[in-house]
Amino acid sequence: MDFFESQETLTSVEWILRGIVSFVFLLLVTKAMGQRSISQLRFLDFIIALILGNIIAHPLSDEELGLEGSMITTIVIIVLYVAATWLSLKWPSIKRYLDPPPITLVKNGLIQFHNLSKARISVDYLFSELRKEKVEDIQKVSLALWEPGGTISVFMDTPYQPVTPADMNIVTQPFTISRPIIVDGKIDMLLLQEIGKDLDWLKLKVTPVHKNIQDVALATINDNEDVRFYSNQDSQYTQ
Repeated sequence: MDFFESQETLTSVEWILRGIVSFVFLLLVTKAMGQRSISQLRFLDFIIALILGNIIAHPLSDEELGLEGSMITTIVIIVLYVAATWLSLKWPSIKRYLDPPPITLVKNGLIQFHNLSKARISVDYLFSELRKEKVEDIQKVSLALWEPGGTISVFMDTPYQPVTPADMNIVTQPFTISRPIIVDGKIDMLLLQEIGKDLDWLKLKVTPVHKNIQDVALATINDNEDVRFYSNQDSQYTQ
């Protein structure tokens, strides 16, 4: 375990061990931080990312820096991060500082120039983001907001919103989602248990199309328990 401590020199194996331990350690601490930390970076997340990057990076490039101290410091930072996130849920003033409300950039087709300065973005950047949302005329925008995560949410005015089946009083089928249950001959057992089925049921679905489950390149199942099989050339469907 000498590779944890400060050394004058490290062997190739010790450098490799440092890299492996750091990688696994970061996986664990990122999991502890939660999904928010790997989504759009907000103020607190950005600060944490900068700190952790520096703490872990230096021992991986400088043998005179111990890895143990960096790991202890990282754990302290994660505890502070979780505490700050928890406090932001309890204290509105802390939440407003760490997670400020969105800034209105466009309202009823009019650019809010004073808010552009507050968000520190230019008119060119605003139009660039609107083009990404397929907006060709800013006057059609009812509301555009600059979110704390650095994205722009765009809401079109009612006359320019897409027509939906509900607007036309059209009866539609219930929503279903397909998920892969067999990939390269391997069964997703957790999904099979989730839908309350067993291997015998799945084999009955597979048999009319393939001799063995191992021959299935891809099979998906939806909420109606319909199974669809895919191959490189075409797709087939079976109940």
